[in-house]
Amino acid sequence: MAAQKDLYDAIVIGAGIQGCFTAYHLAKHRKRVLLLEQFFLPHSRGSSHGQSRIIRRAYPEDFYTQMMAECYQIWAQLEHEAGTQLYRQTGLLLLGMKENAELKIIQATLSRQGVEHQCLPSEELKQRFPNIRLARGEVGLLEKSGGVLYADKALRALQDAIRQLGGIVHDGEKVMEIKPGLLVVVKTTSRSYQAKSLIITAGPWTNRLLRPLGIELPLQTLRINVCYWREKVPGSYGVSQAFPCFLGFSLAPYHIYGLPSGEYPGLMKVCYHHGNNADPEERDCPAAFSDIQDVHILSCFVRDHLPNLEPEPAVMEHCMYTNTPDEHFILDRHPKYDNIVIGAGFSGHGFKLSPVVGKILYELSMKLMPSYDLTPFRISRFPCLGKAHM
Repeated sequence: MAAQKDLYDAIVIGAGIQGCFTAYHLAKHRKRVLLLEQFFLPHSRGSSHGQSRIIRRAYPEDFYTQMMAECYQIWAQLEHEAGTQLYRQTGLLLLGMKENAELKIIQATLSRQGVEHQCLPSEELKQRFPNIRLARGEVGLLEKSGGVLYADKALRALQDAIRQLGGIVHDGEKVMEIKPGLLVVVKTTSRSYQAKSLIITAGPWTNRLLRPLGIELPLQTLRINVCYWREKVPGSYGVSQAFPCFLGFSLAPYHIYGLPSGEYPGLMKVCYHHGNNADPEERDCPAAFSDIQDVHILSCFVRDHLPNLEPEPAVMEHCMYTNTPDEHFILDRHPKYDNIVIGAGFSGHGFKLSPVVGKILYELSMKLMPSYDLTPFRISRFPCLGKAHM
């Protein structure tokens, strides 16, 4: 048993963006918190690394758009506390055919929630963004507050803030065993700790921690290709040219998204919102055939829609996604142990929502009334949940 000095109000496993914001909210409320990370920080093994992410209010679901209102406030607060820019407003351009159902639903959600946006018919779209080549019948929906989050700076700012608020961050410590109880005992490669509550935000490694606790969530881990494309004229797709982030619907089986050039000078990030099944421990294995197919889909999109980019990727990196079947998050307590809280299934759109996700996980861990209706995020929505009893 760990010594009394190692008793925490909460232990958070996983120092990605969700775990960091959870620890941040706990530390802000003067809770004794330990944030554990299996790799040495910073690292690129999970889902939160890299320099940039899209931030937006544009969602088909009202609940995400509502959550984003508070997220923008907390991002601004963190930016102020850190004294460094974490968000750049570029606008977000949604591209799709005029009759695209998802585009219409998002427009209705933005209108209902009072979010500033503008519908751009083909001709106006061509005038506003001449370096986008449109397919016949394609229209745009411009959400003004969309933009870029500086992901690596945000993680660093949060980890610094946690320490300044009295929280403890231990990296390079892999969790080997979790013993449930009134006090949860967490054994790592270095030592044992105990806490009144435990929050698991371990991304692709979530089920490895949960299986010994008698539950396996329906999580799919995917390896995503993060592709950067060279500008034929440097800066032509940059923020200095007022080029927005974009999200393309109905242009391929899955969404295609892009961010203005900036991370790498002269390169624009354009990615496919899908990947291939991968074990997080084997993410650096050689590319699968489906990887090559995904890059081919992107090359065709770049060639047809972004004529001022070279149609072959100049740089290709990898990232892990962890998806649920309905692509909504899991924010809930363990069905058997109510002092163990689980946050999972964030991939592809979790980074921007992490300020509120962290707040909710803090509230669940402290047995407080959640700030939001958690019905869409309950484990019980998966009726065929397979139990993995030891």
